[in-house]
Amino acid sequence: MESMRSVDPATGEIIGDYELDTEYVVEDKIRLSGKDFRDWKSTSPFDRSMYLDNVAGILRERKQELAEMITREMGKTIKESLGEIEKCAVLSEYFARNVERFLAAEFVDTDAETSGFLYEPLGTILNIMPWNFPFWQAMRAAVPALAGGNVVLLKHSSNVPGCALEIEKIFCTAGLPPGAYQTLLIRGDLASGLISRDEISAVSFTGSNPAGEKVASEAGRYMKKFVLELGGSDPFIVLEDADLKKAAEGAVKSRFRNAGQSCTAAKRFIVAGSIAGEFTEAFVSRVEKLKVGDPMDRDTQIGPLISAKQRDKLKEQVDKTLSMGAEILLEGGPVEGDGFFYMPTVLSHVKENAPVLTEETFGPVAPIITFSDEREAVDLANSTQFGLGASVWTEDRDRAMALVRNIHAGVIAINHIVTSDPGLPFGGFKKSGIGRELYRVGMQEFMQIKSLKVY
Repeated sequence: MESMRSVDPATGEIIGDYELDTEYVVEDKIRLSGKDFRDWKSTSPFDRSMYLDNVAGILRERKQELAEMITREMGKTIKESLGEIEKCAVLSEYFARNVERFLAAEFVDTDAETSGFLYEPLGTILNIMPWNFPFWQAMRAAVPALAGGNVVLLKHSSNVPGCALEIEKIFCTAGLPPGAYQTLLIRGDLASGLISRDEISAVSFTGSNPAGEKVASEAGRYMKKFVLELGGSDPFIVLEDADLKKAAEGAVKSRFRNAGQSCTAAKRFIVAGSIAGEFTEAFVSRVEKLKVGDPMDRDTQIGPLISAKQRDKLKEQVDKTLSMGAEILLEGGPVEGDGFFYMPTVLSHVKENAPVLTEETFGPVAPIITFSDEREAVDLANSTQFGLGASVWTEDRDRAMALVRNIHAGVIAINHIVTSDPGLPFGGFKKSGIGRELYRVGMQEFMQIKSLKVY
């Protein structure tokens, strides 16, 4: 019998062995999903909000236990894991409070006596999710879909099967029908093959560009709705009038949270030449003090990378960048011994076609480049295939607003790091994805719109 192994990235030890779902088990789950959709879609938005409130309560009641599960299975520091569980609770509460308003029928003036449009759920949504935020990514896709009356089949990353099964248990304990939210323990190639099934109405995918292209191709071929979130290479722009202390602190937090394994992490630091020296000194001095180590230790600030494969890929990106002439401001790299640790690395004088600028770097590596004027800053920010997030640091808000209008990114923060918020649409430009998650528009991605005229 094939299995899926869970490995502790801090030690390299196997901590779980899970049997893969057989073909018959998958068929049963798909049938149950369709059966329970008929009941779930008929549940009132108010009643669905009560179930989502239950989810939030369970998450908070079990916060420590669930956070430890995240830390053991993917290496996130325990403090960040606790924050992830709390964010999931906030998400559930947000849609519980707003689902009735988001799904209310809308009336418009036409030649008819009464006219408007209604929202109806699509059906079974296949969610294919990554490992780096094992609870948040899965719930960010699922909660709006469930609130809208859809049901969900989750194919989670093979790195986090324990978290995947626990999320299913939480929804079941909250009172949702068993078929409303189910986890499929299957290989990734089998997940994309499910898109062709008549029982699958749409797909939400977060992950790499090559995998996303395959999902989009399959969904398009079978006329299925899809939403893609495909990562980023976010610029962090520091203008000469920025508060450099706050900017340096924000830069460290944005680049090194989750050991640098975040789609919305700042990955390219674009700094005005006149203050580059001062910013760099403030930034590097803070990075040097970061504690790398046991993610269960509350004082640890950087845990391990997810796997040896990810660590090797990051080293390859840095080595190639250095071979192209980049200079080391802070030397880091792989740590010998147990686990998949990588010490923070800061680079300067990076060539524009170097991997750490042109590719998404998933780890604690920070390249600093400089600009002479705002037009160059915008050009540098946009010189990537990605367009997920961006942050701009300046004391002149009008100047910042004028600047960000020209930056190609779906989520922009001024004087703060980029984060996702349930109350705002989340998604990217260019190869960072298609469609949006969160807020009303995220819910409506997986709703049918039915127009109605009464004469």
